[in-house]
Amino acid sequence: MNRYISTRIYTILVVLIIISGCTTVYQKAQSPDFDALYGPSYPKQRSLPPDTKLAKGAISYHQDIKPILDTRCVACHACYDAPCQLKLGSTAGLDRGATKQVVYDGARLTTVSPTRLFIDATSTEGWRNKDFYPVLNEREDSAQANLNNALLAKILLLKRDNPLPESGKLSDSFDLSLERELSCPTVDEFAEFQQNHPDWGMPYAMPGLSLKQEYTVMQWLQEGAKFDAGPVPSKGAVKAIAEWEKFFNRQSLKQQLVSRYVYEHLFLGHIHFQGHSKKEFYRLVRSTTPPGEAIQEIPTALPYDDPGVAKFYYRLRPVLGVIVDKTHFVYEFSQDKMRRYKELFFQTDYSVTKLPSYEPQIAANPFTSFTELPKNARYQFLLDDAQYFISGFIKGPVCRGQVALNVIRDRFWVVFFKPGGRNNLPGFSEKFDTFLKEQDPILSLPGVAGDQLGLFGWRKYNKLAEDYLKNKNTFANQLIDEYGGFTIDDIWDGEGVNQNAALTVFRHFNSATVVKGLVGDTPLTGWVLDYALFERIHYLLVAGFNVYASVDNQLATRMYMDFLRMDGEDNFLRLLPDDQRKKIYDSWYKGISGDIVTYFDKPYYSAGYETGVIYKTSHYKQEFFDQVKHRLGKAVSEKYALDRCSQEACKKSKASEFQRKADIAMVELSKLKGEELDLLPEVAFVKVSNKQNKTAQIYTLLLNKALENVAIMIAEELRREPALDTLTVVPGFIGSYPNYFFHVETEQLADFIAAIKYARTPEDVESFYRKYGIRRTNPEIWQYVDWFNEEQKNYRGLEAGLFDLNRYNNF
Repeated sequence: MNRYISTRIYTILVVLIIISGCTTVYQKAQSPDFDALYGPSYPKQRSLPPDTKLAKGAISYHQDIKPILDTRCVACHACYDAPCQLKLGSTAGLDRGATKQVVYDGARLTTVSPTRLFIDATSTEGWRNKDFYPVLNEREDSAQANLNNALLAKILLLKRDNPLPESGKLSDSFDLSLERELSCPTVDEFAEFQQNHPDWGMPYAMPGLSLKQEYTVMQWLQEGAKFDAGPVPSKGAVKAIAEWEKFFNRQSLKQQLVSRYVYEHLFLGHIHFQGHSKKEFYRLVRSTTPPGEAIQEIPTALPYDDPGVAKFYYRLRPVLGVIVDKTHFVYEFSQDKMRRYKELFFQTDYSVTKLPSYEPQIAANPFTSFTELPKNARYQFLLDDAQYFISGFIKGPVCRGQVALNVIRDRFWVVFFKPGGRNNLPGFSEKFDTFLKEQDPILSLPGVAGDQLGLFGWRKYNKLAEDYLKNKNTFANQLIDEYGGFTIDDIWDGEGVNQNAALTVFRHFNSATVVKGLVGDTPLTGWVLDYALFERIHYLLVAGFNVYASVDNQLATRMYMDFLRMDGEDNFLRLLPDDQRKKIYDSWYKGISGDIVTYFDKPYYSAGYETGVIYKTSHYKQEFFDQVKHRLGKAVSEKYALDRCSQEACKKSKASEFQRKADIAMVELSKLKGEELDLLPEVAFVKVSNKQNKTAQIYTLLLNKALENVAIMIAEELRREPALDTLTVVPGFIGSYPNYFFHVETEQLADFIAAIKYARTPEDVESFYRKYGIRRTNPEIWQYVDWFNEEQKNYRGLEAGLFDLNRYNNF
């Protein structure tokens, strides 16, 4: 059958499908007896042998269906926050189906079994035993049963029967909050769901599939929803995999300890072989099977949990799901990386005498478990790819990271103390090593307690964290007495080329983004990380964080993170003038009262001990970072710099006249503050078009919400200081969850900015979003989604993944 037939014929065919095969789809009073109609339900073998040739006219999953699911369904159905845990980015997720279980449960009193796709069950039957139910037909194999018993068909046709309005805002019947109660009907419950929620067809709260897309899906379902063979690793990848697996599985004690350390830091990332296909990514896993055999991944909740077998192997497993931006952070393997590992861990004179156990009190504390690996080698390993490791606690374990993220500001800068201490001064590094060894007992993290933490277990770890800050402060003061105040030369300079040396973190309520460079104006606060702090962030929020854990574990994690933030801030304050530190510190912790004050009213930033940084102005934070930029030179990325130049200077740049005009307008927009920004969401993508030559520029608008403090878990709105809000505007893309799209023509830019600045009445707001915004009801919104996703590849290359629309606003 020709798949490119006219829309009219598509319409006729869809009607025929409904009449001949879906006679019970629209029954509203009660659900039919599917067992009686089509027999018992059981998982089917859907994957076709690799050499299978599809019949002429048959629908291919990989060529025809996957592109539809990737561009229309994965926008909401990926990661742990996929509604009903229905993940549509892979054949395994589609075959697994959905469940009524929720991943995010703030009242969960006990840890639950994880349900990680590809890991916690290896077959569809295994997922059925974990209470997942099918969205594809698992009964009689006939064209009628394949449609009528497929929840996927019903939910798509429900949208066709009840399309969205094509203008204005959605009605209040659509709940778009992240905490909304989900309806997750089985095929037997669908009749009641349809009766109660006729407007909730899929895609939810968005325009439906095109008729052509819908027909393609229906035909594939009729044909039995088979999965033809997908791409396989390239020959070059097979060779690289073999080389790296051989390296990781060498048997010396030193190699085993290094491999364990690397695995516990890379287990969540997407590994890419430099120079290979941009579509191939891998995960580093532990397997019961050796290289050359099929991987049998060991499904522990945490990477440092006991593998439960005497012998296991580190393997590289292909990432089979579609790449989505919210979980995608890339670590590259290359010959240079292999040489770097050997330089850091194998060309240093040290011995490994024994391997650490997997008992929690050892394994959850990296300072104990990896004490025999040189500290500076571990630290340099983290610094080499600092953006990746900081991204871990923001993108890694979860897709709704408020536990980790309401503890940080909306935008701040991060730099690092250099390894080895102060210009290699005699004894400095050795003193720090000795200090860390002495602190081992109090550097324990909440993960040490595991499931035995208890609701008030956070108190113990808060006390340990505070004791460390106190001890570190005493130690820092001793170093200052002996070596003088900390200086700009103590900051790691990335060897002049590594742009991981300076990072910007943007928080977008419960998601965030880490980028290279010091982006935007000087922020309210900054962090300076040292090795102990960097390592604890990773083991608290990545290696030791279990999204399926009980509320007491998540509470302890959040409370402990306060002290890690303060540690980074205290390091920063030590580099500022002593007489300014309390004033600056107090500006970060306004509005705190009651018992919580005791955690935040102690000066652990070397009060009374002067910095070694020389200041020439009273703009201390700005001058400090100006000096950092000068020291780092090319190690500071300028990728997201918006050209803040005069029009005359801009004319001398290589940018086109259209680009210069757009940049100048965006510079003006970035100057808006406070209530002038009330109109904007937290993350917005703007397409600025030039009709003359049909080109476009892309900008991201990032609203930086001001808060009195970030030391309290709840009532964020009560701590808001909207008069102090600022806007960061960058060329290209920042953020995984766009809250809105705008499309502005060049000649509209001045009016666009004026509307943002002055629109206050409901009528003004409505006019603004009607004129410039791409609403959920806009029939063209999918074209914008496709366009932004495609353009992101040009901007971000390997780092690009599909955007998520779970947070797209209804303005």
